[in-house]
Amino acid sequence: MSEETQPESAARKTARRRRVEGGRRTRHVVRVTPEEEGQLARLAALYHVSVPKLLVDSALAGGAQAAASSSSAREQLLLELFGAHRLLASIANNVNQLARVGNATKQVPLETDATLAAARRAAEKIDALVDELSEASS
Repeated sequence: MSEETQPESAARKTARRRRVEGGRRTRHVVRVTPEEEGQLARLAALYHVSVPKLLVDSALAGGAQAAASSSSAREQLLLELFGAHRLLASIANNVNQLARVGNATKQVPLETDATLAAARRAAEKIDALVDELSEASS
């Protein structure tokens, strides 16, 4: 089953390759037997990637196992990044509440320093995760 003939719900679950400046100009056509196609489709579904991405990552990373571990590491980093983003959003909400109290009372709330320090830590965590993600994708 090729990428074009996958059911729509299965196609959405696969990771899409990032766009590249100038596009990808070289195209390779690979002919496989129905049995090989079945194996490729199963591996791609297992690792939540498309068959073309599986083939490219496998060839460039030294095999399907290496490509899969690289992909799972990126997925884990993305999950951590989303968690850090939610944390930062919660802290931003706290900062807004402190600002509202400060504006109403004309005094800086006692929790301001701790909240701003937490915001700095969350931003540093996001920066570190972005650096890890950049290293994992190169």
